[in-house]
Amino acid sequence: MRIEQIYTGCLAHAAYYLEDQGEAAIFDPLREVGPYINRAKKDKAQIKYVFETHFHADFVSGHLDLQKQTGAEIVFGPLALPGYKAILAKDGQEFKVGRYTVRVIHTPGHTLESTTYLLIDQNGEMHGIITGDTLFIGDVGRPDLAQHVVADLTEEKLAALLFDSLRNKIMTLPDHLIVYPNHGAGSACGKMMSKETTDTLGNQKKVNYALRADMTKEEFIDELLTGLTTPPGYFPQNVLMNLKGYDSLENVMQRADRPLGPEAFEAAANETGALMLDVRNPEEFAKGFIPNSINIGLNGNFAQWVGELIPSVKQEILLITEPGKEREAITRLSRVGYDGVIGYLLGGFQYWKNSGREVDTIGRINAKTFENMMITNGIELFDVRKRSEFNSQHVLEATNIPLNELNQHLASFPKDKPLVLHCAGGYRSMIAASMLKQRGWENITDVQGGFAAIKETTVPCTDYVCPTTLL
Repeated sequence: MRIEQIYTGCLAHAAYYLEDQGEAAIFDPLREVGPYINRAKKDKAQIKYVFETHFHADFVSGHLDLQKQTGAEIVFGPLALPGYKAILAKDGQEFKVGRYTVRVIHTPGHTLESTTYLLIDQNGEMHGIITGDTLFIGDVGRPDLAQHVVADLTEEKLAALLFDSLRNKIMTLPDHLIVYPNHGAGSACGKMMSKETTDTLGNQKKVNYALRADMTKEEFIDELLTGLTTPPGYFPQNVLMNLKGYDSLENVMQRADRPLGPEAFEAAANETGALMLDVRNPEEFAKGFIPNSINIGLNGNFAQWVGELIPSVKQEILLITEPGKEREAITRLSRVGYDGVIGYLLGGFQYWKNSGREVDTIGRINAKTFENMMITNGIELFDVRKRSEFNSQHVLEATNIPLNELNQHLASFPKDKPLVLHCAGGYRSMIAASMLKQRGWENITDVQGGFAAIKETTVPCTDYVCPTTLL
């Protein structure tokens, strides 16, 4: 018997592979199912079940493609009503994977259908729990997502259900059980997740704020709902895709695999409403890019920021990538439901530049130059980090407009003054700069190294306040 965590860092996502005596099960798979199928082939195992803990909001699951390609049965817990064939298991129902038993424990709270799967070995000993978004390491799932799909499921109602699920279903289990959550630090599905991706249930009872034994339901609801940020706009759209069904990844890849030379790329941009998305590193983008394109680099939290900043998963997209990175970009877009890629620039930006077509740039300065600029003044400084980062410490004269709120606060950016932008290290500020450029702002400068570099200068900053103290 083996249970393996398959972790994808850019989404802070964990899927699980369970195998015993030639039978396998996959829990909460990502959309590209090849790695799971190949893993089972390596063990000469047949994938028997695809277990889903809930209808995911932050990614499109691979359950439908796994069912199609392997014949595996999809399993949800109680109260799930998918628009496709699946087993709706009852609370306490058991499934066999080889000699292993998977027991369904209905744990509503994060969503109404949220389910935990208890793993029991061949000797009848409990081994671990695959908790989905019900219980994380250091946190529990946020209860405010379902109301964006079903208005009656308020965050207060679900928080109360989650309290009961944790106290009556999870905390009564043995302390030695290993907790296998669906996400780690960096996911927007919680607010205080640990960088660790597994732990024992006993230790979580000691260190997880939401599992305090002396906590009342009212205290739990208050602490859980305090400090929640607005969820990314694509979350409800992903839920509906996972609930109703979606196109196969194979079809998505075939539609997107359309290399376009500079002339054809320009024509496609002019003739459609496609967004030109440049996924190169911020450093390369700043040196030269296609006018009206925006930059969200593959080497950062790519999927998260695509979902935060592109309102509709149905948006048509034209890609600019480093040569050879096209398929990776299309795949990572599809993970969060953005299936509208209609082509990519053949040969990358260099081919565009070599064709003699118009090129735009964004100025970048180092922290020392920024220090000198602050002395002479006359600039408008914008910090696009999260509010919690800004409140922890910031440049005294900075205005904070978090990147995910930029579209709602465009009027705050003057067009008649030089703008200087920074984030923590330079990734988010280049996204912001490219978005402002696309909307008509011209005099924009980005600070290389962001606030981390600025702190090493004499630029006046507020005293540091620990984010934990703030919370």
